[in-house]
Amino acid sequence: MKAPLPEYDSAHQPHTSVREFTALLSYRDFVLQLVSRNLKVRYKRSALGIVWSMLGPLLSMAVLSVVFTRVFRSTTPNYPLYLFPGLLLWNFFAQTVSIITAEVVGGIDLWRRIYTPRAAFAVATTLTGLVHLLLALVPLLLLMLALGAPLTPALLAVPAIVVCAALFALGLGLAVASVAGHFADVGDMFQIVLTTWMYFTPVIYPREILPASLQPVWRLNPMAHLIEAFRMPFYEGRVPSTGLFATIAFIGLATCAIGWWLFTRTAEELARRG
Repeated sequence: MKAPLPEYDSAHQPHTSVREFTALLSYRDFVLQLVSRNLKVRYKRSALGIVWSMLGPLLSMAVLSVVFTRVFRSTTPNYPLYLFPGLLLWNFFAQTVSIITAEVVGGIDLWRRIYTPRAAFAVATTLTGLVHLLLALVPLLLLMLALGAPLTPALLAVPAIVVCAALFALGLGLAVASVAGHFADVGDMFQIVLTTWMYFTPVIYPREILPASLQPVWRLNPMAHLIEAFRMPFYEGRVPSTGLFATIAFIGLATCAIGWWLFTRTAEELARRG
């Protein structure tokens, strides 16, 4: 006598967030193909090609340095080296979150046609941003050499800091995309938020110039902590403190977990509504 087949019980299935993560691992080759596509599309018609990822941030830094070096000369010596790391990490964060939102919202119709892990495009966008950030580190290191700043062992901490920033960007991008899938104007509104957010983050200016009344507000800004940690190995030649490392690790992991949970809960609904 044959043993009875096990009954399917949806209650015993893994949580949606777990199933999405498992599917993403199975489709890792697809994610890598998306990264390759993103890079090819970006540089296909560019005269400078991949060099633009290095020259673009360098030109922005040069312009801002000309404008603000005298303003912050007394509080921030070697201002270009102070500015460049913060500018790089902010650009990575802002571009990654914006593109994730656009990619997810634009891919909802595709979800109805073929099966792909819903988060594949968001993860591919984050990995693509990391490639651009890696390329942009080349002129930053050259700037350090040109200004006589030493290349210290503290630079070995940079990959861990970048991972925390990538987790934060991915999590926030998934969260914003979840809302933008229901309300189309959220993506445009978030661009305004990003612009305002940048001016409340010590990217261009040193946080020491903030009045005492705004210091508590600074501590509530997650990007302020990430940029401070990222800047330290380049500008100060030292590793962030254990407390700062713990803070940015918590920021990255918590934001990614919340964004992932929210996105996986709403992805199927978005696909049906699309």
